[in-house]
Amino acid sequence: MPGRPDIPVAFRGLYDSPLVGVREYRCHACGGGPGPEEASDANTLVLMRHGAFCRHFSRSHATADVNQAVFFSKGSTYRVSHPGDGGDRGTVFAVAPRVLQDIIRELDPTVDDRPEQPFPFVSGPCDSTVFWRHRELVRRLEAGAGALEPFWVDVTALQIVADALEAAFAQQGHPRRPRREGTEADHEALVEAAKSHLAARLGERLSLDEVAQAVHASPFHFARVFQQRTGISIHRYLTLLRLRASLDRLAGGEADLTALALELGFSSHSHFADAFRKEFGRTPSNVRRNASVRTLRQMSKNLEV
Repeated sequence: MPGRPDIPVAFRGLYDSPLVGVREYRCHACGGGPGPEEASDANTLVLMRHGAFCRHFSRSHATADVNQAVFFSKGSTYRVSHPGDGGDRGTVFAVAPRVLQDIIRELDPTVDDRPEQPFPFVSGPCDSTVFWRHRELVRRLEAGAGALEPFWVDVTALQIVADALEAAFAQQGHPRRPRREGTEADHEALVEAAKSHLAARLGERLSLDEVAQAVHASPFHFARVFQQRTGISIHRYLTLLRLRASLDRLAGGEADLTALALELGFSSHSHFADAFRKEFGRTPSNVRRNASVRTLRQMSKNLEV
């Protein structure tokens, strides 16, 4: 990681799951270096949020800044210098090895030849979409990771990593693995199996890893195929199932909104209410109240007749 042993580098965990870990780092180094040799202990992606640093490899070096995604291959050695004052700050994504292999296997046919060092580059472009999605993810994690669904965080973080990797492979001119025959039928079966699984477990606290295992697919491959075939992410599909299932209960005058939220798989009443308002532009209590008024009016009309 960037920084020198004699200069404090502070790490702060933002999120951790069996699929991906997200950490913030802050390095307080000012201009100078390069420092002593360092080695990366894992395959990680770093997206910069402030400042810059340089990694030195033998007689060459690569500068990391906010316009680039930076890749650290496990076991790689380098030295670090800092071109300016003010330090640097970024976000470290550490993807589970089995999931990282799955992502890269879709992008590079030769990945199986180097499973321990899957990155054939040290940096790649970080376009505006990846940059802003990364910042929004960090903002939401900092605002309250406990209130976020792990399902959403996993899908979002893995897609950010995949998009950064895809841009890096494209910049390097690496060929894409050709799609195998029968993929369309396989993908359709995969998505339909996932829909059935979600429908049967609507009220459970599901995870991306659990659903992927249930349909016998790797998490990233499953998430990408689902979005390609349905047009929305697996997390949003599940959220819509839950929100729309709540409408009949609300129209019936459901009294305990907290119990309804938990029964439908939301983490809390506020989580349910926020998602409901974003989707329908109204609060659950407002829908319940108006539904009750309509019911009373209809009853009144029937009595008048």
